Amino acid sequence: QLTLVESGGGLVQPGGSLTLSCLISEFALGDNLDVYAIGWFRQGPGKERVQIAAMSASGRNVFYADSVKERFTVSRDLVKSTVYLQMNDLKSGDTGVYYCAGVRSYAGAAYYYTGSHVYDNWGQGTQVTVSS
Repeated sequence: QLTLVESGGGLVQPGGSLTLSCLISEFALGDNLDVYAIGWFRQGPGKERVQIAAMSASGRNVFYADSVKERFTVSRDLVKSTVYLQMNDLKSGDTGVYYCAGVRSYAGAAYYYTGSHVYDNWGQGTQVTVSS
């Protein structure tokens, strides 16, 4: 069973930055991160979970929700089996629990996935609070 563990959350002032990490492990035999499409989701207080970013298995195609476009950046390190979410110019509306999720695709796949129903492996989440 694929395992995803988020880290890097915390309290930050408006306008500040944070980088979240999603460490992925327990790959099936022969698999590694480059066969998985990854999504990032956020659930604000009293709100539904929404997708804010996604990356294709190839790593070349990335999706950002309008609310985070040009402020957030997804990247990955295949050697470390880790996906990152760099968050800049944070706003109070960015407060919430952040989740990474994965779905098996295939190496070189160019498409990313939007919609939580697509992902079948989830991390436990990490809290981000943006407040002065």
